[in-house]
Amino acid sequence: MVELTDAEYEAAVERGRIAQQTEPRAAAARYDKRNSRIVVDLTNGCTFAFPPHMAQGLETATDKELATVEILGAGYGLHWEELDVDLSVPGLLAGIFGTKAYMARHAGQATSPAKAAAARKNGCKGGRPRKTVNG
Repeated sequence: MVELTDAEYEAAVERGRIAQQTEPRAAAARYDKRNSRIVVDLTNGCTFAFPPHMAQGLETATDKELATVEILGAGYGLHWEELDVDLSVPGLLAGIFGTKAYMARHAGQATSPAKAAAARKNGCKGGRPRKTVNG
């Protein structure tokens, strides 16, 4: 076991105090059934909300299951015991709703009028060109 000097200990305590005051942490969390959103009140006074279908493990959860959200780790995590789902509050705020593999599977699935118009225009030209093998 590594022993800390008094100065190292005091510096670590100070870093922890600063982190508690500045890093986003959950003060409260709930499921808003009417708007179908997980709502997280942060310790800095801000509120963040997201649709549960975007988050890994919550995609098919019932309203009753979603309502059982708990706060973990001094506000750094959200937990659903029955679903065995844990999400990071800083990760959610950064737009990370699951593992890298989960996020990769869901990338590019967004639709917009511009995306639909581009797809129609490309379709009128015969679609995407076939790949050719160089060699």
